[in-house]
Parts: sequence; structure tokens; C-alpha cells
Amino acid sequence: MHPVYPAPAFKGQAVDSKREFVDLSLSQYKGKWVVLFTFPAAFTFVCPSEIVAFSDRVADFESINTQVIGCSTDTVHALRAWTLQPRKEGGLGDMAIPLYGDVTKELCAAYGILANPESGDAGLALRATFIIDPKGVLRHMSVNDTSVGRSVDETLRLVQAFQFTDENGVVCPVNWKKGGRTMHADPVKSKEYFAATN
Repeated sequence: MHPVYPAPAFKGQAVDSKREFVDLSLSQYKGKWVVLFTFPAAFTFVCPSEIVAFSDRVADFESINTQVIGCSTDTVHALRAWTLQPRKEGGLGDMAIPLYGDVTKELCAAYGILANPESGDAGLALRATFIIDPKGVLRHMSVNDTSVGRSVDETLRLVQAFQFTDENGVVCPVNWKKGGRTMHADPVKSKEYFAATN
């Protein structure tokens, strides 16, 4: 039903929820859904609002077999230092998700989200979100520039929608939410949905 684009593999160091440096790779999450989100840089402005929001919603993602990973081109030392700064001062505080330090920029290059050198953000990651299924297939990607934060609710909704379609063999129409009306990807059966909603 959907095209198969393997998510680029990655392996490197991250800061975990205990503020320890750990090895982290995509392959260790085989069998789980993965939300990989990238952000431009530590000690910035929009970024902590997003990272904290993803971390605070980790139980919602875990309840649907999903691992959330944050990533920037910072060193793990900078990311760890940021977790030591209080949230009221723009820091991250305690984190429930790993933060991957892509200092070599290999991950960001493989996913095609390094900022344009002419933008003034050379070497930084764009604000991107990737949803990877348990087989390592890239199912969603969205990228925007550094000025606007993303929606954690929308990311959660998308994972739930992909999971629902995989499990039930149907498709999810516009603005679908868990428990909402779905449709069949069929020229005849789809008319049931259109008749009920128009």
C-alpha cells in the first residue's frame, strides 16, 4: 500500500535520561516505531519548547510502542549541559528521551536536513520530523526552517494513523483522530465514507 524507503541507519552517542553518554543506533529499536526529530542547536529559543514538549509526552508515545529521539549537530557534552539548565531559564531540565549528538553531521546529511550554507545556519539541522516503522521503513518526514516549532499532538496523531492503517487495512482521511471514521482505498467502498461525511 505504501512505498518502501528504508530509513538511513545511524549510530553514535546520545545523552540519556540519566544524563549519561550512551551508544545509540536506529537498529536497536527494530520492532518499535521511532519518532526522530531534529532541531538546530542547543541553548537556543524555539528548540527547548519542542524538546521539553516531546519529553513530557513520552508516556503517550511509549503506550503505542514508539521511541522518541531528539537530535542536533551539537556535541553530547553541550546537550548534557543544556539538561542541567532549568526550564525557567530556557534549559531542558530532566529529560525522558535521548538526545543524539550528530557532531559529525552524518545523520543529518543522510536524512537531507542540513541547513543551506547561505541561510546563515550552516552546519545546523533544520527542524525535521521523521516517523520510522518497526521494519525500519521511513513513513513520514516533514521539514521546516528554524523559525517555527512543530506540533507534538500532530506527530502522535500521525503515528497512531500509520499504526491503524497497518493493522486494519484501511486509510485515514483528512484530520483523522483515534476513533474517527476511516475509509477503504477502493473506488466503490470509499463511497460509504463520502456518503456519510458530505
